[in-house]
Amino acid sequence: MSDLHTHFPVVVIGGGQAGLAISAQLKTHGIRHVVLEKNSIAHSWKTQRWDAFCLVTPNWQCQLPGFPYAGNDPHGFMLRDEIVSYVESFAKHIDAPVREGVAVTRLKQANDGFTLQTTAGEISADRVVLAVGGYHAPKIPSFADRLDPAIKQIHSSAYRNPDQLPQGEILVVGSGQSGCQIAEDLHLAGRKVHLVVGSAPRCPRFYRGRDAVDWLDDLGQYELPVDQHSLKEGVRKNANHYLTGRDGGRDIDLRKFALEGMKLYGRLKDGRGTRLQLSDDLQASLDNADRVYNGICRLIDDHIAKNGIEAPQTPHYEPVWSPAATPAELDLATAGITSIIWTTGFLSDWSWVDLPMFDGTGYPTHKRGITSVDGVYVIGLPWLYTWGSGRFIGVGRDAEFVVDHIKERSSASRDDTRHAGRRQMTKEAV
Repeated sequence: MSDLHTHFPVVVIGGGQAGLAISAQLKTHGIRHVVLEKNSIAHSWKTQRWDAFCLVTPNWQCQLPGFPYAGNDPHGFMLRDEIVSYVESFAKHIDAPVREGVAVTRLKQANDGFTLQTTAGEISADRVVLAVGGYHAPKIPSFADRLDPAIKQIHSSAYRNPDQLPQGEILVVGSGQSGCQIAEDLHLAGRKVHLVVGSAPRCPRFYRGRDAVDWLDDLGQYELPVDQHSLKEGVRKNANHYLTGRDGGRDIDLRKFALEGMKLYGRLKDGRGTRLQLSDDLQASLDNADRVYNGICRLIDDHIAKNGIEAPQTPHYEPVWSPAATPAELDLATAGITSIIWTTGFLSDWSWVDLPMFDGTGYPTHKRGITSVDGVYVIGLPWLYTWGSGRFIGVGRDAEFVVDHIKERSSASRDDTRHAGRRQMTKEAV
């Protein structure tokens, strides 16, 4: 199989920041391994983000192992191409043994290890780390196929800029981080936007003189273990708070967008032809997002008061707009809508993993990345262990924990082999 060995002590699947963080830790411990990436390093950053995309967390949180952000704008927000450069530079810095263009099509147990079917041939491994995230395929409602074919439909992963869409008004479905930021991107470009609002919460960008992320980091929020969260593992299903790092960072206030002409709606229930059926929950969704926003403000207030910190006073958020009516139906043709962007998330696809390591929902069963199948690990999933697990700031800690476990298990296996050899020699001597 060309220059790819047929056996490795560890195979890492995925060449994003999570897989590379594992590689860095493996190299620190001198553990031979390979990183298999079916496309290229940082592929999802290159191909699934729009042109104006930037981080929503400040640059100082970019803390890959031994490779912290070294630029001159720690409180700024990297643009898409800068993020790609950071990840690629990290791969070069650690001299990661990445094989790009090699996809794993099947993973299964074999003897005392694992067999991997790849597009470069079959290989085996003693340990396998799945660093492929959980966002594998665009999630689009099934009724999308029943909508008028004259309406252009794309998923958020395919959105690049307003110019790729035909003339006319645009419906963005979903108000998570991507939905709100894409709606803002279109709005700033002068396009007429309609936004279907979901249950995602919001977060202040700056509060009482600092970025809210700085305050939350001081409070230890990014190190809070999932088993200490009030929702436990249920928090993994929660949508991320929406805000933006664009133009130096700011709040995203959907009510303010409405005052500026954006049309807001309750959640989408069904659709056919040019007609969409909507829920009567817009007011509740906006109120809940603001409740979370002000809850974060109160958390910061309490921290400031408890520690006697001098910080300027900042008022809590007061709604600047409320819906007068909530339409139960939207006719795309009447509204002049010619495009729909589905910012409705992704589905996980673990069908190629032929191992008994998933729960009833298809989520990998694991404890801090150590799965229920001995020798198999996962990393890079949201709330793998902490809120920071799916971010640049936390993935290094997770990688260190996983690799420490790999090292311990490898040492134990070598000891078992040596002991077995001694027992065999004793029997032969007898």
